Amino acid sequence: MRLPLALILLLSHSFVLGARPTKRYYHTHDYYVLEHDPHGGAPLEECARALGVEVVEQAGELVNHWLVRIPKHMQRRDGVDVVLSSFESLQSLALENSSLSARSTLSLRARELSSSIRWLDRQELRQRVKRAPPPIQPDPDSPDPVKVVAERLDIQDPTFPQQWHLVNTQYPEHSMNVTGLWDLGFTGKDVISALVDDGLDYEHPDIAANFWAKGSHDFNDHEDLPTPKLFDDHHGTRCAGQIGAVKNDVCGVGIAWDSKIAGVRILSGPITDVDEAASLNFGFQETSIFSCSWGPPDDGKSMEAPGYLIEKAIVNGITNGRGGKGSIFVYASGNGASHGDQCNFDGYTNSIYSVTVAAVDHQGLHPYYSEACAANLIVAYSSGGGENIVTTDIHGKCSFGHGGTSAAAPNAAAVFALALGVRPELTWRDIQHVAIRTSRVVNPDDPDWDYTAAGRPFSYKYGYGVLDGYTYVMEAQKWELVKPQAWIHLPAVQLAGGAMNANFEMNGGEPIVPGGVSSQITVTEDTLKEHNFDILEHVTVRVWIQHSKRGDVSVELVSPNGIKSMLAAPRSGDTADTGFPGWRFMSVKHWDEYPVGDWTIRVFDNEDPMHDGKFLGWTMSLWGSVIDPAEAKEYIVPQVEHTLPPDYEAENPDLSTTTKILPKPTDHLPGDHDQAEGEATKPAFSQPTKLPEPTTGTPTSTTPTATGTMVPTVDEGLTSPLSNLFGEKGWIFGAGAVVLLFGIGVGIFFWRRAARRRQNYTSLPGEEVAMGTMRQGPGGRTRELYDAFGEVSDDEDDVDESTGLHTGHDPRDGLGFHAGFLEDDDPQSAGTPYVGAAPYRDDPVDQGRRNSPGTDESWEHASQIR
Repeated sequence: MRLPLALILLLSHSFVLGARPTKRYYHTHDYYVLEHDPHGGAPLEECARALGVEVVEQAGELVNHWLVRIPKHMQRRDGVDVVLSSFESLQSLALENSSLSARSTLSLRARELSSSIRWLDRQELRQRVKRAPPPIQPDPDSPDPVKVVAERLDIQDPTFPQQWHLVNTQYPEHSMNVTGLWDLGFTGKDVISALVDDGLDYEHPDIAANFWAKGSHDFNDHEDLPTPKLFDDHHGTRCAGQIGAVKNDVCGVGIAWDSKIAGVRILSGPITDVDEAASLNFGFQETSIFSCSWGPPDDGKSMEAPGYLIEKAIVNGITNGRGGKGSIFVYASGNGASHGDQCNFDGYTNSIYSVTVAAVDHQGLHPYYSEACAANLIVAYSSGGGENIVTTDIHGKCSFGHGGTSAAAPNAAAVFALALGVRPELTWRDIQHVAIRTSRVVNPDDPDWDYTAAGRPFSYKYGYGVLDGYTYVMEAQKWELVKPQAWIHLPAVQLAGGAMNANFEMNGGEPIVPGGVSSQITVTEDTLKEHNFDILEHVTVRVWIQHSKRGDVSVELVSPNGIKSMLAAPRSGDTADTGFPGWRFMSVKHWDEYPVGDWTIRVFDNEDPMHDGKFLGWTMSLWGSVIDPAEAKEYIVPQVEHTLPPDYEAENPDLSTTTKILPKPTDHLPGDHDQAEGEATKPAFSQPTKLPEPTTGTPTSTTPTATGTMVPTVDEGLTSPLSNLFGEKGWIFGAGAVVLLFGIGVGIFFWRRAARRRQNYTSLPGEEVAMGTMRQGPGGRTRELYDAFGEVSDDEDDVDESTGLHTGHDPRDGLGFHAGFLEDDDPQSAGTPYVGAAPYRDDPVDQGRRNSPGTDESWEHASQIR
């Protein structure tokens, strides 16, 4: 039975944080998250009464954030949300009566209530996507058993010889390199990793002994245990076995086989922001690592980031998790490279708080499904080239078909668990620092490798290299802990009056001309000192770009030392016309770089005459270590960042989202991902040439250290030699002579043809050919000619997913007051059928799907959740 609000407020803070989430009833109630300011003048109970809602509980581990609800039958029939309408009315009444002469009780109370409700957001169910592989058959040509290692460590597991990522007999240099750590007794003892996934078979003989029930929860069905219920709920169990499968005689062994495993189920149906936020903080004082092999669709056209509440939970995790050392979030980079996708279009993988992990196969080659981007930190081993990851499966079975970046991420998480077992005081940033310094370069001749200003090799495909377990843990033991985090938000640059308001309406901006548009921001020594900033780690860039075809746009950042980060390359499948309304990119390529000087951004497109755009503005943030730890500050997530210029002081933004049912990741991972040969000869993106020195332009920012200038430049490829050719006078004269001779030849040709026509004129038929019989293509060209180049009309292309930024609600009126709290009669939740006879494979569900708004397809079971 739910406690009265008065009693909830009297409970101790620690007791509230330790409470289990109550069951949700989304089919009968609408839920909201209310951020309450205890110093605003109105207690939480009065705020809830004014909005007509019932307080359910605290929103996960977020202090002063409360989950509230209202029965659906109390909503207005015209579709107006009565809770949000009441809130808007409170704000309007407080604003209208804000003068000194307005002293009525109603206006004073409205101001108190409005000041006490800092943020209110309606919760909508959304579906997260598992980054799992498609159905894979076991490879009959498994490697020979590794008898020496098995006998020395008394490993009885029958599939251990097939776990090539532990001992690779065919390519010995390509493994996670952890058996030497086992010899030293480093097994991750008692370190807890949570698989935020589709559930966990905690009764599996390989997992039961290491299962951590206290840190487990089902946020899909709102139950204590993360039981897999759907026929394809095997992904979390497979990932868990990679980390913590025990030594016995069932399947294989986990990298940290003495560690603890928790299951947090969120991927088996739509989920709201409040539940996703709570899942990423669940048990975060005892749980060290949150392994997340999921994200937005890897379809090459989606662009989505965590909402305000989720980002706040992530920041809460790295700030307060593990007693202040910070939760470690490990994310798979994504499996959409074959669709042209890049992990910098995923707001989870391009977060500074994530360890983003891409994949290499058993030969150390780049699998063509693994996404590249400037946010990739490392790679770990996974499927490809005829091999898969062998691990546990649901119902006590073994899996021989696991792979994708889904499997790379838990392999990395397991190594981190080994390190924390011997050095538990490592912070979330220490984990990243050690990874950068110890990762091993693979395929050094791959043209994608480049050097950073600190002298380290970096690749968009491989990050800083493949994670080496032994080297990593050895370095972690002696690593000197980093100082607290520092950051600098540099002033925004607005080009040609570029601006965007809270409703995502864009104005002004510099046209993206052939060769691109560039702009600069200058970082000074005084700026670093003013912000107590010492050593650079991450760089984030937020851009505002208006374009009729987002996939045509490329964005590049160049540091004062000439180091280039390709933040976005073209994506042919992305036909959205929404542009980049304040999208945030991230790069780890500038780690340990001295940041003082001019930073240049360049925005260019494919120069398609049918699509154009404008560059409105940008801003940059630097993240690193403080100079003086005594002056370190706690980072607070801004409520509004998407406007140009960003309004960090704005309160109570309308950040509502629509319901999303995202397709399963198997829809976007190639079916031959385990068999296709990897490569080590291709750069991830075509590299633009070095920018010329910016011409003097009129600054469009109020700060003297930020300038915006349009600088036409030339891309590499065919246009580059042409640019050089016409840059030399000798070639110009030669080209002129060629043109003259060509003109003379054409003139002679037409003169002779006209003469022949006059001789044969009477032989022509007397009928005219109607122009209408020639099918016209776009731009007046005939369709035959247009199709010859393989182009497709944009009207026939799919529009991509939402960017995650949303417009405001429709205007509402009326102030609702609630006399008391609602009755506490919880209906029974609709159950989800269990299909026990389904095969245990990563099968993409291609049959029986229902179309869903915002996606191509949805899961079969999604229609059961309302």
